[in-house]
Amino acid sequence: MKRILLTTVSLGVLGLVSPALGADLAPYGKAPALASPVYDWSGFYVGVIGGGGWGNHNVNNALGANTPFANYSANYTSQGGLGGGEAGYNFQSGSVVVGIEAQGFWSDIKGSDAVAVGQGLFPNVAAIDADSLRWGGSLVARGGFTVDRWLMFFTGGWAFGDIQHTNTAVPAVLGLPVVDQFTVHANGLTAGGGIAYAITNNLIGKIEYRYYNFNGYNRPGVGGTGLTANGQLPYTTETSYSTVTVGLDYKFGGPVVARY
Repeated sequence: MKRILLTTVSLGVLGLVSPALGADLAPYGKAPALASPVYDWSGFYVGVIGGGGWGNHNVNNALGANTPFANYSANYTSQGGLGGGEAGYNFQSGSVVVGIEAQGFWSDIKGSDAVAVGQGLFPNVAAIDADSLRWGGSLVARGGFTVDRWLMFFTGGWAFGDIQHTNTAVPAVLGLPVVDQFTVHANGLTAGGGIAYAITNNLIGKIEYRYYNFNGYNRPGVGGTGLTANGQLPYTTETSYSTVTVGLDYKFGGPVVARY
């Protein structure tokens, strides 16, 4: 009888102790969660860009109906390639990235209304106008959102460019120069956006669209003739550009961080 009672008590004590031992041993029976690496976009970067663009140009007679000569207005486009470099700095907080970027490029974007004038599409136009964007640049703020190594960003800021405009009379005016050529050091605004991807911890590839809206330029008349210095009717030019570029940046510092 005593043996049966002792066995019963022993089994009861063992049943009470077993859960406690199991609870103590549970943390040691499960492996700790592994940290997942998260890319850090913070840091300075430099890089190169290349791509192409197109422009939209508008030329108008500055004197309008007040001149004894025919009024004219013409709109035409330009196309070409570009290439250059950039440098900037990003700061990341959570999934939000903000920064600043400076960019400069050489350009071969050019075009004229020669075909349209030759086809008589601008009946009041007595000159061929052409524009060539030689170089340009920008200083912009950047902001975007990340998903690990992906970044969707938007840009906006100040832009500048060197635009050569050429106005050629058709046909030549009696005794007067037939070509009026000058360079506009244009200023304006730019805005755009794109997608970037961190290929490695330091190399970042991207594709970006930019729109540039430059200030108009007035080519005034001089002296008593009311004509430009080269014998043309006074006129104004307005120009805007769109570009699509791909880029490769090298980012300094900003290691991958761990997230648990």
